[in-house]
Amino acid sequence: MTEQTLDQPSGAVPPVSAPDRNSPPVAREMDGQVAVLTMQHAPHNFLGIALFTALIDGVRWAAERRARAVLLRSSLRNFSAGADLTLLDSAERGVAPDLDVVELLRVFDTLPIPIVVAVHGVCLGGGLEVALACDLIVASESAKIGSVEAAIGLNPLMGGIQRVTERAGAARAKEMALLARRYDARTLERWNVINRVVPDEQLAEVTETLAHELAHGPTVAHASTKAIVSHAVSHGVQATDEAMRELQKDFWKSDDLKVGLASLVANGPGAARFGGR
Repeated sequence: MTEQTLDQPSGAVPPVSAPDRNSPPVAREMDGQVAVLTMQHAPHNFLGIALFTALIDGVRWAAERRARAVLLRSSLRNFSAGADLTLLDSAERGVAPDLDVVELLRVFDTLPIPIVVAVHGVCLGGGLEVALACDLIVASESAKIGSVEAAIGLNPLMGGIQRVTERAGAARAKEMALLARRYDARTLERWNVINRVVPDEQLAEVTETLAHELAHGPTVAHASTKAIVSHAVSHGVQATDEAMRELQKDFWKSDDLKVGLASLVANGPGAARFGGR
């Protein structure tokens, strides 16, 4: 992909920071109880071994720091322009890249706290698949998003087809993977591929606010919510009904439930201050 191909739409989100050549692929910081993971793998966050590994390590770091939400974003002109094409050198031998994509998907899915992702610029191929592995996708209005792998004879390698199928249905998943087009964010919001679209200049504020709102919520209940959704996707509604009691057992013992019930009696709904335990 050339620089011209990757030109960002006018009015797009400015970089959060300008990393130097020695910067790690993903910067990590705690903002209160939110773990902020900022991709800064110049020039366009191409997804190769380095960025792939750094994303997995970053999510595990968030868990170790006992964060209560994660915000994933990019400091570069694009969220991610897709795969590092050196990964595809194995194609000359007729074999898939030696990359454990299931591990990244598993780490994101089983993290017991919500992950919010802020998408701007272009978000293509593997970049879109990373976003789809998150819980809530918020995109800037000028973002261009798509599964473009068919343009080089592939289809999405990191779960993009099945996750678009979950979010938007089989017809849209086929359309996106077969046509390899870029779509505007509003279209994908209408299709339920992404959760929310905001004006470019509001992306940082909205996603930070959303991540902090989640981090101040009932963390144990949020973990249960993620587990129930994953179980329903994998096993169906009836099986999840049967498993629901087990998947909800932890929040019955949580301090947050006690706090929430006491606050409801004393102050009415919506006033509880949860501690995440």
